[in-house]
This record gives sequence, structure tokens and C-alpha cells, in this order.
Amino acid sequence: MGYPEDALAPEERLLLHRHPHWKMLFWPAVTFILITALAGFGAGVAVHNTEGTLRTGLLIAILVAWTAIVVWRCIAPLMRWKSTHFIITDRRVLIRQGVLTHTGIDIPMNRISNVQFRHGLFDRMLGTGTLIVGSASEDPLEYDDIPEVQKVHALLYHQVFDVVQNNQNGGSYGSDPSYP
Repeated sequence: MGYPEDALAPEERLLLHRHPHWKMLFWPAVTFILITALAGFGAGVAVHNTEGTLRTGLLIAILVAWTAIVVWRCIAPLMRWKSTHFIITDRRVLIRQGVLTHTGIDIPMNRISNVQFRHGLFDRMLGTGTLIVGSASEDPLEYDDIPEVQKVHALLYHQVFDVVQNNQNGGSYGSDPSYP
């Protein structure tokens, strides 16, 4: 078993596991392409217009600058994206994020009072949006860049409704196991 299955309680079912939408990686990809092109151009100029130790020094400086920018503007966002998890189980909503410092929020289904989503034209074109989860005692929590936010909204709404129905009818905690 891998993450997030090993974070689940016994008999808790995983319904959805998503990373943020890939649009978070658009500017890091553009940065990688541009900085690599600039570094290649700079290295070509250095090789053709300098000699000896100056050439070596310029090539090392270009390589160091390229590496620093790629780590800062490309690899770090990729790691943040990969380490951010939006999870829905039959009992709760979990949000986990962080590379060095991990943070997490768990919201039990029976504490969720409403579920909303928001997405503008650009988000609709990309199939993403913001999910807004209102809990009984706190301000609503907003989660940006959720892929297929309308489907996630519907799944979460049905889960919350099923938990409320089961609790009102004296049923067990959870939902209909046949629901996807």
C-alpha cells in the first residue's frame, strides 16, 4: 500500500485522491524552457568568443546560475505539487501538503455543513476550480486548483448527504458502498 492508503483508519474507504491541477506547473515549465534556452545561448557565446580560463569560468557561472534557477523556479514547485494531496474518504476530507514541513487538515463528513465550488471561464476551459468546504464551527475552507471540481463537488455533496441520512436513520457511519 502507498500514500494515502496507509493514512486511512481501519475499514475507511478511499473515494478520491487528487493532486492540484497541472496548471500549477505551467509557469515552472515555461521558466525551464526559457532558462535552458538562455543558458544554451550564453554557453554558445562563451565558447565562441572567449578562451582558456575565462571560457571555463563563464561556463561554470552559466551552469551554476541555470542550476539555481531551475531548482528554485522549477523543481521546488514540482515538489510542492507532488506533495499536495486532496483526499476524500467515506468518513472525512483530508488535505496534506508540504515537503519539509508537513501540514494537514481533516474534516469529518458529519462536520461539513455545505459544499460549494467556483470557477471562472479560464478554469472551466482547463477543467479546474476552487472547492469551498464549510464546516459547522469554522470559516469555510477554500481549496484552489482542484481538477474536475464539479465532479469532486458532487461526490463530496453526496457523501455528506449520505452521512447525514445514515446518522438520522440510525445507520452505521459511512455511505452506500456502491457509490463510486
